[in-house]
Amino acid sequence: MDSTIIIEKSVIIVAVFALTMLMAMYSTWAERKVAAWLQDRVGPNRAGPFGLFQPLADGLKLFSKEEFEPNTPNRFLFFVGPAIAMSTALMTSAVIPWGDRLHLFGRDILLQATDLNIGLLYFFGVVSVGVYGIMIGGWASNNKFSLMGAVRAASQMVSYEVAMGLSMIALLMMTGTLSLREISAQQAGMNWNVFYQPLSFIIFLICAFAETNRTPFDLAECESELIGGYHTEYSSMKMGFYLFAEYANMFISSTILAVLFFGGYNYPGMSWVVENWGVNIANVLGFGALFIKLCGFIFFYMWVRWTIPRFRYDQLMHLGWRILIPLSIINIIITGIVILRADIAAYLGF
Repeated sequence: MDSTIIIEKSVIIVAVFALTMLMAMYSTWAERKVAAWLQDRVGPNRAGPFGLFQPLADGLKLFSKEEFEPNTPNRFLFFVGPAIAMSTALMTSAVIPWGDRLHLFGRDILLQATDLNIGLLYFFGVVSVGVYGIMIGGWASNNKFSLMGAVRAASQMVSYEVAMGLSMIALLMMTGTLSLREISAQQAGMNWNVFYQPLSFIIFLICAFAETNRTPFDLAECESELIGGYHTEYSSMKMGFYLFAEYANMFISSTILAVLFFGGYNYPGMSWVVENWGVNIANVLGFGALFIKLCGFIFFYMWVRWTIPRFRYDQLMHLGWRILIPLSIINIIITGIVILRADIAAYLGF
C-alpha cells in the first residue's frame, strides 16, 4: 500500500475523531444554553466568555472525582461497559462522507475515512453493538435499579432498531446502494431524499431519539424511577464515558440523518461553485453545509428534550411495535408500487 494513502487516511481519521470529541464536549454546553433559553434562564456564564470553558471544567471535575466501585463479582465487565459504549459511539463516524474530495499536493483526497460499499449496514451493525455497553454496565453494577435500566435500554433499542431498519429498506429500494457516499452523490442539486421519502425520514428520526436514549425515550435512566438508571453505580470518568457516548451518538445520528435525507455535503449551486471557484472551495463550503444541517438536528434533539415529557414504558413499546413497524412496512409497499408503476400498469393492461 502506498505510504501517502496511509498518511492521508491517518490524518482524516484523527480529524474525524477530534471533531466527534469536540462536538460531544460542546454539545453539553449547548444543551445547557438551549435549556436556559427555553426556560428563560442564563445558563453557564462563569467559566470563560459565555461559559465556553464549562465543558473543560466538567472534564476536570470528572477526572478528579473519587473512583468507587460496587461490591460486584463482575469487576472486569464493570470496566468494559463504558469502554464498549464509548468505542461504538466513535466507530460509526468512519463511513460518513464529510465532503466529496479536496485536490491537494497533486492528488485527490477523499473526505471520508473509508468508503465501504455497505456503509449503511456497517452503521447499523456498530450501533446495535452499542447496547452491549449499557447492558453489561447495568448488569455488572450488582444493583437492581441499574439492572432494570439496562433491561429497559436493551428492549427499547432492539424494538426501535427493527423499525429503523425497515424505514431504510424503502430508501434503499429508491437509491439502490448501501454506500453513504453514493447516497450523498445522488442527492446533488436539491434532489434530497426527504422529499421522496418523508415517512422514512420521520420514522428514522423517532428511532434515532430512541437509539440515543434521549427524552422522551430516556426510560433507561429516568431519575424519578431508577435513580440514575444503568450508570447509577458509576463515578468519575467511567460515568463520563457513558455521558460522552450519548452526546457522540447524538452527533453521529444527526450527521447520518443529514447524509441520508438532506443531501449530506450537497448544497444549492454546488456544481456552479465547482466550475467557477474550484473543487477545494466547493467542498469546504460543502463541509460547512453538512455541519449546519447536523447542528440543526442537534438543536432539535435538545429542543425536544426540554419540551416533551417522557413516555410511560408501555407507551414506548406500543409506539415502536404497533405504530412505527406497521408504518414502515406500509411505506415499503407504497415505494415498491411507485417504483414498479409502469410494469404494474402494463401487467393490468393500461
